[in-house]
Order: sequence, then C-alpha cells, then structure tokens
Amino acid sequence: MDRQIDTSRTPRSGSRPSFPSAMLAAVYRAPRRLTVEERAVPTIGRRDVLLEVSHCGICGTDLHFVLEGMGRPGSVGGHEYSGRIAVLGDEVEGWALGDPVVGGPRPGCGSCEYCRAGRPVLCSSHSLVDLDGFEGAFAEYVRVHESQLVRVPAGLPLRHAALAEPLAVALHALTRSGIRPGQRVLVMGAGPIGLLVVAALRARGIDDVSVSEPAATRRARAIEVGAARVQHPDELEGQGLPFRLVESPVDIVFECSGRPAAMESGLTQLKRAGTLVMVGTGLARPTFDHNRILLNELVVTGAFNYDAGGFEEALRLLESGALPVEQLIEREDVSLGGMLEAIFELEHGVRAAKVMVAPRAAT
Repeated sequence: MDRQIDTSRTPRSGSRPSFPSAMLAAVYRAPRRLTVEERAVPTIGRRDVLLEVSHCGICGTDLHFVLEGMGRPGSVGGHEYSGRIAVLGDEVEGWALGDPVVGGPRPGCGSCEYCRAGRPVLCSSHSLVDLDGFEGAFAEYVRVHESQLVRVPAGLPLRHAALAEPLAVALHALTRSGIRPGQRVLVMGAGPIGLLVVAALRARGIDDVSVSEPAATRRARAIEVGAARVQHPDELEGQGLPFRLVESPVDIVFECSGRPAAMESGLTQLKRAGTLVMVGTGLARPTFDHNRILLNELVVTGAFNYDAGGFEEALRLLESGALPVEQLIEREDVSLGGMLEAIFELEHGVRAAKVMVAPRAAT
C-alpha cells in the first residue's frame, strides 16, 4: 500500500517546524559494503521538491558501484524511484503536496544538434555521466528539481511506477534497433533489463523473441514475460569464419548482460545487415571480429538511457496493462538493510526480476 503524506505537516520550504530533520539511507562505504546510516534530510532549493521515497529499484549500475568499487565512498545511490511530494520549493508551480511522481531525466538544452534530433540524452550541454554531488533515492527522502518531475497516472501503484526508468531504457533500446514487426530477435541476458526488453518487444507486437541466459531461474522468468524460447549460452551455435552465418540467424540482438562473451557471441548470431544493440554495461571489454562486421555489413550500436518523452511513454505502458508487471518485479520488497544481500543475489542470478527497495520498511 502506498504511504500517504500528511500534507498538514509538510508546508513549503519556508518553514518546516514539524518535519523530520533526519532520515535513514543506504550508504556506500567500500567495495561490497553498504551501511544504513542516519543522514540529514536534504535541503531543497527554491525550484526543488523533497520526495518521500516509496520504492527505488536496484539496477545494473548500482551493482557495478557496489560490487566493483565504482561508487564514491559516503555516497547514496538509487535513480529508479517513485514517491510523493513532501515539501515544495518556494517557486515550484503546478505541483501539490502528496502528488505521486517519478524522478525523470534532466532536460536537454533544446537547441544543440542532439536535442533538435530528439536525442536529449546526448545533449552537448551536459556531461554524459555526472555523479558529483548526486545523492539518490536509497533513502527515505530525495531532493528533485522540478524540471525532472514526471506525474504518475492516477491508479498506477507507486511500486509499479518505479519501473518507469528501466522501462524507458528498454524502450530506447528498441528505438535504437529500428525493430519492425516480423523480425527475429535474440536477447542476451534475462536479468531485470533483459526481461523488460522482452516485455517491451512483446507489447510492440514482436513475437519471435529468443533469450540466451545461463541461470535457470531467469530462463523460466523470461518465458513468463513473453519469450518464445530460451536457451543456455552454451547452446548457441558458434561460427568462426566471418563470412559464414549460423544456421538460424536473427535480425537483431539486444545484449543486456554487460558480459564480453555475450557481446561477442551475440555478434555471430546476426544475419547479414543485422544489428547488435549494446544495452548492458560492464568494465570488461569485448573483442569483436571486425571482418564479420565488415563482410556482413553489421551494425553495432549503443543504447544509453532514454528517448525524448521516454518516461511518459513508459508510464502509459505500465498503466495500460499490456505488461506482465508482477513478473517483472520480485515478489517481496527489501528494506535498506536488506539491500546488500539482494545485490549479491542479483550478482549470482538468484533473483531474476527487478528488486524494489522500500526505504521506509523496517530495516
């Protein structure tokens, strides 16, 4: 059940006499170590809002930060979140206390070549990755600029709405692929983002979707969300000679695991003029057969973040009932104190779907 905001106790930022000054947050301290600590509730600016976090999903980036030491010690992660407005900045307009929202991307400048082309994620005015000073939503409260607020449709549970960010990533991958009805697809990796790609493909009317995944639990979940067939990566046909194709090549491969072996194998599964879309992230680098790419005129492209309007589209899709949302989210939420164990389980494929952190659950 969504927690209700007592709007009588949460005025605008000018005065907060009865609002709590401290909150709990999951803080990254060192590789493979998180601690639940008391932090000051963020101070908001005149055009910020303070959200009481309902749910925040654990994503692949969070795993890299915690497991591989990419995090900044003392930082709080979490960018896939939903919540309700608890405090309004003095100059915020169009929003009310208690409004259900998700945190969206920073808007682009609107005038550079990328913004004009409908690709604000590549905006020349922004750094592609800027984590300095970022404090995320693995906490009871998070500060959000008003420009990043996206309204949650009435009736959509906040737990489901927290899927908006990763679903927007999956939808952007479909855009980058140029997928068309009738084409054959292979998804490499059936973790949370791979499952969302499968579900998004099926919602778009793409029926011939195969999945390659080593974990049996994830292969089973892929069938539940709409894959036509699943297989272990060892079952994929290999083809060493660059001018020869596998017996049953596909039009598009979505690589969602971030593993070099999967990226390299995915390239060999393509038909001539096929497309490999890189969705998963990781520090280890693949080695591609450039002759296979050249001789077969293959396309290798990245899918980084979102389409323009991707969050709104994701929320509409979540509201529509076209997605098997309950199969895309793990059945039980975890508390801040349960995050680290959940991250280890995601690392080893024990958990298949999106893990939702409920920061106000008992730790």
